[in-house]
Amino acid sequence: MFKYNTKASDYHSSILHAPPYIAPYAKEHESPNGPCDARPTALQAVRDLGMEGILSKKAMLITGGSSGIGIEMARALHATGAKIFITTRSEENGKSAVDQVLRSSDRKDGIEAIVMDNESLASVRAAAEDFLTKSPQLNVLITNAGVMATPESRTKDGFEMQFGVNHLAHFYLFQLLRPAMLKSSKPGFASSVVVVSSEGHRNGPVQFDNINLENGKYNPWLAYGKSKTATIYMANYIERHFGSQGLHANPLNPGGISSTGLYKNVDPEIMKGWQQPDAMKHAKSPEQGANTSVWAAIAKDLEGVGGQWLEDCQTCGLKRDDAGPFDIGYAHWAFDDESEERLWKLSNELVGFKE
Repeated sequence: MFKYNTKASDYHSSILHAPPYIAPYAKEHESPNGPCDARPTALQAVRDLGMEGILSKKAMLITGGSSGIGIEMARALHATGAKIFITTRSEENGKSAVDQVLRSSDRKDGIEAIVMDNESLASVRAAAEDFLTKSPQLNVLITNAGVMATPESRTKDGFEMQFGVNHLAHFYLFQLLRPAMLKSSKPGFASSVVVVSSEGHRNGPVQFDNINLENGKYNPWLAYGKSKTATIYMANYIERHFGSQGLHANPLNPGGISSTGLYKNVDPEIMKGWQQPDAMKHAKSPEQGANTSVWAAIAKDLEGVGGQWLEDCQTCGLKRDDAGPFDIGYAHWAFDDESEERLWKLSNELVGFKE
């Protein structure tokens, strides 16, 4: 995998909040033993938090909700009683996902699908407009949809595919829905953006001098890392600028998932390495992989808290230079005020949004 060599001293140290160490499932994560082991599922977290059926007055939107960890987030959060919206690339996928969630639930309504293609800003804009016709309220936004290690390609708007899909589409969606989120924030349940990033952000920071990795500079893993670092910068900016208004954000790593369409572009040789016994011990089922996102969305311990890097349902610090491949923590460049400001301004320019 591509590794980008940058010294910690090149970046600011700007962890936004420093709450007590929060790790409700630390024991369960001490000795992982593969998918479906003792590590909790997202639905278990809902039950453990005592949140079943009590959020009937809340609205939540999950991007990429038709499969993988996205549909498991939807399934678990649907159990809270909240009105759930998911984005999917087609009406057919949306209908199938909604049917799957309802078949596994005692509720017979409370979830809708909205078509959104992250490769198209026009589709993102249409999805935001569609959402607002269905719900003027939005309490939780989970930016989950994404691609990984794609061959060099462009979105419909001409952006490098991974940067466009993983970051710019979600950035634009947030900007369009931000007024609704600010208006929806209430004491005791602040609005929040849960940003599904990845340990892949450790592959490198945003390349501002070549945002599309042109002129022979494209590398699928560098592009993935750059896009996932960008999502962290978005979360941190939201927290710094809107946290005081009751709108918070936390980025997270869901972990390696045993079965997901995200891997379709990964080189078979790399996949073989990921499927070795030591690696598979750390892999999670989709139900387990959805857990940190669901926990971030509804845990009372995180109420009003943002700007934290989350993994394995816990708040994490900087990953040590001598850490092993399965150790948790964020890269040196993940919290960098100047880069966050710069990317926010650039992203507004790229998507054509005026604040």
